[in-house]
Amino acid sequence: MATPLTDQEKRKQISIRGIVGVENVAELKKGFNRHLHFTLVKDRNVATPRDYYFALAHTVRDHLVGRWIRTQQFYYEADPKRVYYLSLEFYMGRALQNTMINLGLQNASGFGYGGSGRDGRRSCFLDSMATLGLAAYGYGIRYEYGIFNQKIRDGWQIEEADDWLRYGNPWEKARPEFMLPVHFYGRVDEEDGKEPKWVDTQVVLAMPYDTPIPGYMNNTVNTMRLWSARAPNDFNLRDFNIGDYIQAVLDRNLAENISRVLYPNDNFFEGKALRLKQEYFVVAATLQDVIRRFKTSKRNCSGPMSFDSFPDKVAIQLNDTHPAMAIPELMRIFVDIEKLDWDTAWNITKQTFAYTNHTVLPEALERWPVELMEKLLPRHLQIIYKLNQIHLDHIASLFPDDMDRIRSMSLIEEEGGKRVNMAHLCIVGSHKVNGVAEIHSDIIKRDVFRDFSELEPEKFQNKTNGITPRRWLLLCNPGLADLIAEAIGEEYVKDMTQLQKLNDLVDDDAFIRDVAKVKQDNKLKFAQYLEKVYKVDINPASMFDVHVKRIHEYKRQLLNCLHVITMYNRIKRSPIKPFVPRTVIIGGKAAPGYHMAKMIIKLITSVADVVNNDPVIGHKLKVIYLENYRVSLAEKVIPATDLSEQISTAGTEASGTGNMKFMLNGALTIGTMDGANVEMAEEAGEENIFIFGMRVEDVAEMDKEGYDALEYYESLPELKQAINQIKSGYFSPKQPEMFNDIINMLFHHDRFKVFADYESYVECQERVSALYKREWTRVVIKNIAASGKFSSDRTIKEYATEIWGVEPTDLKIPPPSEPREALEETARALLLKLPK
Repeated sequence: MATPLTDQEKRKQISIRGIVGVENVAELKKGFNRHLHFTLVKDRNVATPRDYYFALAHTVRDHLVGRWIRTQQFYYEADPKRVYYLSLEFYMGRALQNTMINLGLQNASGFGYGGSGRDGRRSCFLDSMATLGLAAYGYGIRYEYGIFNQKIRDGWQIEEADDWLRYGNPWEKARPEFMLPVHFYGRVDEEDGKEPKWVDTQVVLAMPYDTPIPGYMNNTVNTMRLWSARAPNDFNLRDFNIGDYIQAVLDRNLAENISRVLYPNDNFFEGKALRLKQEYFVVAATLQDVIRRFKTSKRNCSGPMSFDSFPDKVAIQLNDTHPAMAIPELMRIFVDIEKLDWDTAWNITKQTFAYTNHTVLPEALERWPVELMEKLLPRHLQIIYKLNQIHLDHIASLFPDDMDRIRSMSLIEEEGGKRVNMAHLCIVGSHKVNGVAEIHSDIIKRDVFRDFSELEPEKFQNKTNGITPRRWLLLCNPGLADLIAEAIGEEYVKDMTQLQKLNDLVDDDAFIRDVAKVKQDNKLKFAQYLEKVYKVDINPASMFDVHVKRIHEYKRQLLNCLHVITMYNRIKRSPIKPFVPRTVIIGGKAAPGYHMAKMIIKLITSVADVVNNDPVIGHKLKVIYLENYRVSLAEKVIPATDLSEQISTAGTEASGTGNMKFMLNGALTIGTMDGANVEMAEEAGEENIFIFGMRVEDVAEMDKEGYDALEYYESLPELKQAINQIKSGYFSPKQPEMFNDIINMLFHHDRFKVFADYESYVECQERVSALYKREWTRVVIKNIAASGKFSSDRTIKEYATEIWGVEPTDLKIPPPSEPREALEETARALLLKLPK
C-alpha cells in the first residue's frame, strides 16, 4: 500500500500539475529514470546519493544542450566579436547547483551534492559573460588532479591528491574530433637565408573537453573549453629501433603529465619546466582553435579571408602572466604559417591582447630562464628577442641617454642570469593593461610598471573585481536572498545596484529582526556542522570571527593569531570581566613547499588546542582551524560570518573577492586600506567598516626609514607577552623551540610588518566588540546595501565596453521547445526525493 502524501507533497504535486501538465512532468521524470538506468546502470535499490546526483545532473544537462547548440548557431549566424578568457586556474566546482540557479531553481540550493574544490573565476566572470549575452569562451587546462586536499594531522597540514575526476564529470563533453597538435623542443632551421622554420619538434596532442556555462534566466549557454594532454600514437616509437614497444607506451605518461596536476598558487614563482610546458600547451591549443573559428566564420566562408579584421572579431584576455606565451605564439602563427609581414602581424597581435595583472609581490612575477625557453621553445625565444630589440630601439630613441630606463623596461633581464620578464612581455604585447582594484591599479602605474605607464598612460586601466550574486547569494544564502527579494524585488539579482534600496530599511525594526534571524539561523546550522566535524562545543550566540584565504605571510594570519592570544590572556587575567564571546574561525591551504605558511598553520592549531581546552575560557573564546577550505565550505561559512578579516599589509593584496562575498552576505569587515577594502569603505562609508593600520604611504615611509620590530615588542606589553608565550613553548610544551622560525622571521625579516599594526588592530577589535553589543545589524544592512558595485556583472560590462570593444546584449536566441517551468518544477520535485 502506497504511503499517504503529506500536505506539503500534495501542494507540490498540485503545483507541478497546474503549471506544466502531467505529460511534461512524466517526460522529465522519465529522463531522470532513464539516466539512472541506462547512463549509470543502477536501479533504486542500489543507487547511492551520488548516483541520484549524476542522474539529475545528466537530466538538467539534457535540457541545457538545446540552448547550448542554439547559442553556438546564433554566434555563427550573427558573427559577433568573440571574447576569449585565458586562465591556467579555472577550477571545476559544483556545476549542478549553479546551473539550477541560473535556470531559476532557487529552491535547489539547500542540497550539497556534487564535486568540491575551488571554483575560481569560472563561477563569476564566465557566469557574468553568459548572463550579459557576450559571445565568450573560457580556455584553460583540464587538470587530472586539482589543487590538493588538505588534511590537518596533529596540527600540521598534510596534502592528499584531489582526484576530482574519479567518478567522472557529468557536465563535460569530450571533443576528440577537435584534438590539436602542440609542439615542443626541436630547433630553428635558418639555413641558406630561408625564413626561420621550427623543425624536429616533439608533439603532444591537446584534447578539448567542453562544459556549458548558462547565463542567468536567459537562453544563452556559453562554453568553457579545457585541454587535456594526450600522447600521439607514435610517441617515442620511432626512437626505439630495438623494438622496446612496452617502454615506449609507458613513456606516453611523460607527454600526458602536462595536464596531470594544477600548481598551487602560492604567490611564489618557481620556474619549473613542467609549468612552462603547461603555459605554452594551453595557449598553443587555444590559438589554433581561435584561428580555426575565425577562418570558418560565416563572413570568411563567404568571401576572401583576411586577418585585417582579426582584432575586430577576436579579443583575448590574458588572466595574469601565465598565458603570456600567447603573444609570441600568435606572432609565430602569423609570420611563419600565415606569412604576414612582421609589422602587420605585430599590429594585429597588440590590438588582440589585453592583460590583467594580479599581484605586486616581486617574488610572484614570472621570469623564465632564457636557457629553459631556448630548449623548450626555441622559435618563441627568437621572436621575443626580436620584439625586445624593436621595443628597446624605440625606448632609446625617446630616452637616448637613460640606460637605467632601457634596462628596467627590457623584456630580458640580465642580472642573475638571463630571464624573460613575462609581465613586460604582456604589457608590450597588449593594447590594454589593468589592475583589479583602484589602489592596486594605482600601485601598478606609480611603482611596479611606472616606466611603462609614463610611456603609454592610456594603456593602463582599473577593473575592480566582482563576484556573481547567483552563486554567492542565491545559492549559498537563500534565506537572505529571499528576504531581500521580498523587500525590494528580484531585479537585484541581475542589477546589484538595486541593493541601495535597502538603505530605506535601515531603521525598519521588522526588517532588522528578519536580517538578524537569517544570520542566526545560518550560524546555528554552521555551529552544528563545526560541532559534528571538530568535536568542539560552539556558542552560536558568539561573534563568528572568520579569516579564510590562502595562508601567506602577506595575508597576516599571524596578526590574527596574536589577537587570539591577547584575548586569551585578557580572559585569564580577569575571568569575571564582561567579554563579548567569539568563535574565531581560520582556514586556508599553504602551498606544499611553503615552510613558513605551514608553520603558521601549526601555530594556529596549537593555540586552538590550548584555548579550547582551558576551563577558565569556557564559551567565551573558541578557535577552529577549518580543514580543506574550498568553495563548498565557503558556501557554508560565509553566510554564517559576523566579522570578515581582510588584514593584509597595505599595498600587498591586489583586490580580494572573499571580502566582497562576506559583505554581500551580511558580515562586517575589519581590514586595512588594501585591495578592494578601500572601495568597500568608499561605498559603505568608513564609519561602517572597521579600518585599522598603516596606509600604503605609511608602509612606504617605514620601508624608507627602516622597520624595527624590537621597538614594538618592547613598547607593547600585551604583544610582548604573546610573543614570549610562543617563544617559551607555552603553546608547544613538548617542543618549546618549535616556533623559533616564526619568531626569528617576525623580529628580523618580516616584510609585512605584523608588529607595526598590532596595536591599531587590537584597538579596532575592541570597537568591533562594542558595536556587536548594540547597533550591529543596522550596520550590516548598510553594508549589504553598499555591495552593489562588487558584482562581476559590473566588472564584465567594464571589460566589455572599455577593453574588448563589445557591448552586452540581450541575445534573441530562440527559446527551447520545452517549457522552462517543466524543467524547474520537475527538478525541484526530484531534489525533494534525494536523500539529504
